Amino acid sequence: MFFRCFSFLVFLLVTTTLSSQQIKALVGGTLIDGFGSTPIENSVIIIKNEIIVAVGNVDSVKIPDNAEVISTEGMSVLPGLWDMHVHLMINGHSDYTYWDKTYPPLFEDVIMPSSAYQLLMAGVTSARDLGAPLKESIAVRDAINKGEIPGPTMYMSGPFIQKKPYPGTEDFRWGVNGAKDARAKVKKLADAGVDCIKLIDQDQMTMDEIKAVVDEAHANNLTVVAHGHRPEEIVRGLAAGVDCFEHTGLSSSPEYPRRVMEALKERTAQMNLGPLFWTPTIEGLYNYEYTRDHPEKLDGDSWHLGLPDSIITDIKNSIKHPDRLPYFQITPIRKPTLKQKFKQLQEAGVVLLIGTDSGIPMKFHSQSTWNELDVWVNELGVDPMAAIKAATYWPSVIMNVDDKVGTISEGKYADIIAVKGDVLRYISLLQDVDMVIKHGKRYR
Repeated sequence: MFFRCFSFLVFLLVTTTLSSQQIKALVGGTLIDGFGSTPIENSVIIIKNEIIVAVGNVDSVKIPDNAEVISTEGMSVLPGLWDMHVHLMINGHSDYTYWDKTYPPLFEDVIMPSSAYQLLMAGVTSARDLGAPLKESIAVRDAINKGEIPGPTMYMSGPFIQKKPYPGTEDFRWGVNGAKDARAKVKKLADAGVDCIKLIDQDQMTMDEIKAVVDEAHANNLTVVAHGHRPEEIVRGLAAGVDCFEHTGLSSSPEYPRRVMEALKERTAQMNLGPLFWTPTIEGLYNYEYTRDHPEKLDGDSWHLGLPDSIITDIKNSIKHPDRLPYFQITPIRKPTLKQKFKQLQEAGVVLLIGTDSGIPMKFHSQSTWNELDVWVNELGVDPMAAIKAATYWPSVIMNVDDKVGTISEGKYADIIAVKGDVLRYISLLQDVDMVIKHGKRYR
């Protein structure tokens, strides 16, 4: 409760100081609007209260006399980022079993709010949380939406749905026993107000159970997000109508097998079903060996934001030997396979989304999103504009809010970030976001 009260006071101070005028004009920067078209130089964005009312350049948009003019000269201006795979309930600690026993009482008032605040300060104005206790998930999301605590607009799945929860995880992993039970569990989540359904280990379920999960979710206008760790998870998920898959998966296998690729291409060919989405969460694996051998990044204090010293010390102690963490021992064998799997997904025609698995060991909410973008662009050869679109426009589409956010265009919420320099040439500039505006309020 202390963190929530403290954060609210900080939130009031920041928003009162920086948002005293209802009309803002962002003037002079190079605008990357999220649609993927040519950037607008010498741009002007007019914001009234929460909403963008005009977008153009200094020659086409008149700046109202009563506007608060904010210079973006020399900056790249772009939509607030999305991270499509975060875990607010974890903060980089290496021992899940210990964490799950020790910290649940602090999830709602300390840990999840601190994670959300770190994401926002990193330029993430919207995020999808994929796996946490139901009550805490809804409470934190709603507290952010009410302005009680600072954070991105959160889209919550609540507990995982799987065949059988792992021991000690029953509060955030719900097992299903038969199709009727599967429908009932999804209906319970839908009635509680979740924003999507997270399905894992579906290769351990019957097809009737998987179909019941997907059909009930869709009946309640919820997308289904599923693990893609194993071939049968993917094939069964596709057969049931899963909307989005997570992770590159398949351990150290060099590539996705032919039957998976054929199933993916069969699905992406069906235009009437819309895009098939995939969140590869690739950076945590790709950068592990560098982090292990150059652990200075772990000493940064950006991930301390909102956490008490006791938890910071606990996390530090758990990761002081990055080379010894069981979680990553097979990663050096997996890393050489990642480029090929990523390429296969591109060739299959799926729409790739930026997401990070933020919160897993040594993966902090304050750093993960820009690192994912950096690996996509500088290691995997993704065009920077396409990578930004995967972190802005496309996430808003799958969450069915593209009429409200995801791009900088008239009538949408003013979720806007800016960085000094040319982000299309140096994507790593996103590690130090200079300005964060969410729903018209300036937080940074």
